Amino acid sequence: MMRLSCYSVNHIITLSSPSLLRRRLRASLSVAGESTMATTNSLRVAAAQMTSINDLASNFTTCSRLVKEAASAGAKLLCFPEAFSFIGAKDGDSVRIAQPLDGPIMDQYCSLARESSIWLSLGGFQEKGSDPQHLFNTHVVVDDTGKIRSTYRKIHLFDVDVPGGRVYKESSFTESGKDVVAVDSPIGRLGLSVCYDLRFPEIYQLLRFQHGAQILLVPAAFTKVTGEAHWEILLRARAIENQCYVIASAQAGIHNDKRESYGDTLIIDPWGTIVGRLPDRLATGIVVADIDLSLVDSVREKMPVAKQRKPFDFWRAASL
Repeated sequence: MMRLSCYSVNHIITLSSPSLLRRRLRASLSVAGESTMATTNSLRVAAAQMTSINDLASNFTTCSRLVKEAASAGAKLLCFPEAFSFIGAKDGDSVRIAQPLDGPIMDQYCSLARESSIWLSLGGFQEKGSDPQHLFNTHVVVDDTGKIRSTYRKIHLFDVDVPGGRVYKESSFTESGKDVVAVDSPIGRLGLSVCYDLRFPEIYQLLRFQHGAQILLVPAAFTKVTGEAHWEILLRARAIENQCYVIASAQAGIHNDKRESYGDTLIIDPWGTIVGRLPDRLATGIVVADIDLSLVDSVREKMPVAKQRKPFDFWRAASL
């Protein structure tokens, strides 16, 4: 990893060296001395890390700065973490500020995308729910003209008693989504998810094998305890088993006296190699990497799990 610039502890941008990346990929996929690396056709992506608070304007200012940095670095897509626009300090705050997707909060972010001519993955927006007591935790993809291209409402809700931590019950204020969602973009076909979905491999298998995803997006606000234990290994597993790139944008650090997130923003290739990582787990900043979809094709050709895997119906009918 080569750091291009470091403004302060809270303002970092990193860039994977393309030549180093190509060497690592050739080495990782060498079979009987013959490299499987195809002709480079790379596209630049970025993933943001931030510490959102209960201040919509402050979070928007941070996001605006990161969008400009990503656009200046040549990224075609910038991925933000879950709850990028707001993290409440007390129960009920998130429901109180929730808005529809055509409301003024999302309109600001659509304008950001349009002004900087960049696609945005806005993972974990507080979308107004079907009743006043609930919201949807919605992953929104906006194109470079500011148009909403796709939305995914988080399916797996975080109802967990974290060992050594607090009790979470996301379902008490959040409605679960029902649809698996993938969308085409200039950098490839994106499979959408949010945070706790990461622990459920079935959704990613559906995104890859039924919806044709090439890149899996995992915006998150993992707890410190669970992040330290499982974050990286789960992300790399999803990349390997589905032969997809994974872009994982994380919340980081202390948001308020009740909540702390595990920051480790990563970009992982379909062989499971980390090709981009923000070096400071508490920093606000972006990591930038060049991805090559020909690598996705090469990995899938050399290890053809799509042809060899059993369909879901097989397992339902199998005698165990």
